[in-house]
Amino acid sequence: MALGPRLDLRQSQSLVMTPQLQQAIKLLALSNLEIETFIGEALDSNPLLELGDAAPPEAPEGPEELRRTHLESSPVDQLVGEGRADEDRPLDIDPTALDRDRDTGDGGDGVAGFEGGQRLAGGGEGPEIDERGSPETTLAEHLHAQVGAAARDPQQLFVARWLIDQLDEAGYLSLPLSEAAQALGLPLATVEAALELVQTLDPTGVGARSLSECLALQAREADRYDPCMARLIDNLDLVARGELSRLKRMCGVDDEDFADMLAELRGYDPKPGLRFGGGVAEAVVPDILVRATKDGWDIALNQATLPRLVVNRRYYVEMRGACVGKEARAWLGEKLADANWLLKALDQRQKTILKVAAEIVKQQDGFFRHGVAHLRPLTLRTVAEAIEMHESTVSRVTSNKYLHCERGTFELKYFFTSGVASTDGEGAVSAEAVKAAIRQLIDAEDPKAILSDDALVDLLKARGFDLARRTVAKYREAIGLGSSVQRRRQKALDRVR
Repeated sequence: MALGPRLDLRQSQSLVMTPQLQQAIKLLALSNLEIETFIGEALDSNPLLELGDAAPPEAPEGPEELRRTHLESSPVDQLVGEGRADEDRPLDIDPTALDRDRDTGDGGDGVAGFEGGQRLAGGGEGPEIDERGSPETTLAEHLHAQVGAAARDPQQLFVARWLIDQLDEAGYLSLPLSEAAQALGLPLATVEAALELVQTLDPTGVGARSLSECLALQAREADRYDPCMARLIDNLDLVARGELSRLKRMCGVDDEDFADMLAELRGYDPKPGLRFGGGVAEAVVPDILVRATKDGWDIALNQATLPRLVVNRRYYVEMRGACVGKEARAWLGEKLADANWLLKALDQRQKTILKVAAEIVKQQDGFFRHGVAHLRPLTLRTVAEAIEMHESTVSRVTSNKYLHCERGTFELKYFFTSGVASTDGEGAVSAEAVKAAIRQLIDAEDPKAILSDDALVDLLKARGFDLARRTVAKYREAIGLGSSVQRRRQKALDRVR
């Protein structure tokens, strides 16, 4: 075959995603607070954008099984003007082209200190008490504030502050003192003296290198560290195994004194450092609000975290009249197109989120009405097929989003659970419902008749859950419940008071 240059024409098809479309898809994965940060950056970069009236519009009238409040007649559609697309559909796309360069970052920090709007919580306004975030003094800050007055010399103060910075969140020092002395280039005795200083600080027990040392420090503080208590603390493994008779003989005390010692031991804090925060506690702010009505469910986005954007068209007209050069007019036109696109993308994002949330509420209607025992198995594919979207779109919508209802605040991913077979053969039941049933049975068990995993299998089968013993054990461990032997020992310890 002869080699030589030639000219060929080839025709092919490929998916090309513009940067704007890629950004629009990525907006789906951001929470409302992250969207607020994104909007703040857009306001700084585009002079045609400004914040509009943040007051939410009135809810539509008329009964519906699922109300998609506010957005079906959104004023955004009236503002986009010449920049609106031909079709007004929620964002949806096959992820194969986007996943190659997907940004895996979280998209910015949540903005704190916003003006709170209405939030539904158990029939009242405002978030539940366990959802409130408040700044807390950290353990290190608390200890540093005390150590300055207790140190005898500058070197001891320096070493004590260094050791404080090595404590974990529970208040324990995991670094061996020999390594600390080597790192600081000081004698071991100097480091030990500094550690003794740290162990005198509040809360009592910080600076301990083991659980037994932590409890011993608290016993000394309470003036209860006698030889009997020392032997009890030195044999915590026997306490964990429930070998009470052996412990009582080792301590050389009668039943009354032994019960008093155990009660004293239970009053100590095994992790004193956890009384203090590790920094600023972030509030869990729901993105979606769900409220029961006489006609069904009222579903809306949390408007408190969604600033309303508008295009300042009067300012655009003034700037267009002042533009004398071609480059200036082109720049202004580009800013107008970007502003219109952003309004369109945010509007479509809201509609897509509401559409997915409405389908989740519809699929998990039993949970919202009756509780976790009625949670159904649900997959992303099921929701995607129901709303005629791609599965990856549903995955992005449910990432970093929280739903608030009368039962509390839940991450959207919580409603997607695996299923187990039911005994009646009519379908699967949610794994979360099984876990709730296991917890209920164990909480109600007789201390004198602890339920084994085999007994749990039989009781669950009577309730309609068809599970193997290993599956029951896996679910029991997943919710933090011990085996029958461990629970029997714990209840035996609880009876000794």
